[in-house]
Amino acid sequence: METNNKTTPITAEKDRNSISLDLMHRMRLHGMSAAFSESLQATFAETMTPDSFLNWLLSREWDYRAARNIERLVKNANFRYDDASVAQIDYNLPRGLDRNQMERLASLDFIRKGENLFITGCSGTGKSYLATALGYEACKAGMRVLYANASKLMGTLKIAKNKGTIETELKKLEKTQLLILDDLFLVPLDAKERAHLTEIIEDR
Repeated sequence: METNNKTTPITAEKDRNSISLDLMHRMRLHGMSAAFSESLQATFAETMTPDSFLNWLLSREWDYRAARNIERLVKNANFRYDDASVAQIDYNLPRGLDRNQMERLASLDFIRKGENLFITGCSGTGKSYLATALGYEACKAGMRVLYANASKLMGTLKIAKNKGTIETELKKLEKTQLLILDDLFLVPLDAKERAHLTEIIEDR
């Protein structure tokens, strides 16, 4: 008879700690199992009460899942830069950046309020980096983000229109809580592209 990882019987030959670790792995409690393994190699757990120990295990599992969720959101966002960070923004460069304004934007209230944000400036002044840094903050807050070159996105929507899948693509964009359009208006949009852009903005 075939069995899977979740239905395989527990063998009595294992000690209780091994059984606990086995069950944690089967239930995909990877953060908890890592923490429990650490506790077996140290003595700090002996000083903890049962409820404190359980709270510690659950906190480690929560942190593990939160970190994995952020990794997934960052990967799906398709950012242009891998290391953009609000904390690493250089305010000494002569480009008119206001630290207080950036910190207010990093609170992400503009996303929660459904407001649009335009970052303008000369070429090479770090507009894409700033947008990406805010995108990373949104991912860390558990928000769905998509970073896209505006021209390429419009081209993708044109193809989807011809294939009859435009509604599916637009719904994906609608579910994105922060949509970053890089190089918007760098290349003039035709009538169809303007219509798509208007629809995207109105749906948000």
